Amino acid sequence: MKRLGEASTQAERQLEQAILGHGPWAGCAAHYAPVSGGISNTNWRVQIEGAPTAFFLKVPGQGTELFIDRRTAHDASLKAAATGYGAPVVAFLEEHGVEVFEFMEGWRASSNRDFLDRDVRHRALHALKAFNDQPLLIQTKTAFDMIDEHQRQVHELGGQWPDDHAWLDCQYRRARQALEASGVDLAPCMNDTLAGNFMLNAAAEVRLVDFEYASNNDRHYELALWFGEMFFAPDMELALLEDYFGAVTPQTLARVYVNKALADLKWSTWAMVQHAVSQIDFDFYKYGALKHSRARSVIHDSRWETWLRQV
Repeated sequence: MKRLGEASTQAERQLEQAILGHGPWAGCAAHYAPVSGGISNTNWRVQIEGAPTAFFLKVPGQGTELFIDRRTAHDASLKAAATGYGAPVVAFLEEHGVEVFEFMEGWRASSNRDFLDRDVRHRALHALKAFNDQPLLIQTKTAFDMIDEHQRQVHELGGQWPDDHAWLDCQYRRARQALEASGVDLAPCMNDTLAGNFMLNAAAEVRLVDFEYASNNDRHYELALWFGEMFFAPDMELALLEDYFGAVTPQTLARVYVNKALADLKWSTWAMVQHAVSQIDFDFYKYGALKHSRARSVIHDSRWETWLRQV
């Protein structure tokens, strides 16, 4: 671990500025070390002399201000903590865009393999629903808002589009028209439900972390994104939807499947923004190409036109 004052990289210097900016830690000796995970920011374990627990801090990555509202993320972190399914929140250093959490000793980031266990899947669903059922967040940003925002950013940055961008955009517009006509079911949403944002302990209990992309959005999108990230089998999805809503209707299924395409379009376009601005060692172009391919697979499904009618 490094001591406060030993920073040698830009991320470490940003972290030290945040540590020094938290009043209760003034004059205390501090040590820190990186925590692996994440492709947008750098994560850190911080130990403060005399504190009963270690702390977790996340330093914003370059360019993340283009699509992350840190005040909304903090609002979401507090609401998640209130459910008992979130990490304990210590402070928000707004000047630095850094939240401070108690370090979750004894917990680890889950993997897709963990969700092969039915109990883990449904505990995660209950955690997600508890967050979705909280009062609305301070920012509404639907899947449509996100896609439009990223498309503007790719254009402004001179980023790369797939060869069939015009066709994909046409299908996005059709899906948006259908969903908006039937009404958007706004709820607090994580909007980033990859496996690593579900923490597990030795008892396979579940906690939610990382609310940087949170906003009020359609809960069907939340579930669609999660299902896509987890590669759940159709029977798993049906059981989860029944647990979440109490019953599964053709409209529910249609809304989830159409939102699967939107989720992949959102993240593929986000990846093209990151490809243009990020300094993190990650192949964002390859990631975006994969997401574009998955969006095509949903839109090319023989049921696509039926889903658009049923939403």
